[in-house]
Amino acid sequence: MPMSATEVRDLSKEFLEHVYAIPEGEKINQCIQCGTCSASCPSAEAMEYGPREIIAALRAGMLDRMFESNTVWLCASCYLCTVRCPAGIPFTDVMYELKRLGVKKGLYAKGTPNAVMARIFVDSVQRYGRNAEMRLIRLFFMKTNPLKGVGMVPLGLKLLKKKRLKFGVKKIKGIEGLRKMLAAVEEEEAQR
Repeated sequence: MPMSATEVRDLSKEFLEHVYAIPEGEKINQCIQCGTCSASCPSAEAMEYGPREIIAALRAGMLDRMFESNTVWLCASCYLCTVRCPAGIPFTDVMYELKRLGVKKGLYAKGTPNAVMARIFVDSVQRYGRNAEMRLIRLFFMKTNPLKGVGMVPLGLKLLKKKRLKFGVKKIKGIEGLRKMLAAVEEEEAQR
């Protein structure tokens, strides 16, 4: 269901507050639309919106378009856009903020597999303190494409045979300490 203009405006404001809290995040306002970021991005061709267009959309308060597209989830986190930006905009960190907000608010195009995987991964770390590969794979395919999961069974069996994949999940030692750290981060984020 499309977001109302008020919801988009409020979301854009919340997002920009988070971006400004990133070290050097306020530099987003210094973008001169030179295109260096888009020319540097190895994923730009596959994205619905290139990095330069993302900055323009953010400035125009059109944040909802980013979440309705595949753009956020195709960022390779290579930092080329950030390294090559003449204004020093930490664009990769902006993309991480978009991903975080998308997962947190459930804002992503239906069937976006990267968003589903991110949500399952975060849940796994919160529960066990680590990635539980078998659980991640099982839940990922159940939520995205169960038939494709069936096709991956031969690969899974090979990985199990070579002990590269394990059944069961063990919590890390000191899980309560990790949970306290995660809670502190969430609390700090809520205060922004």
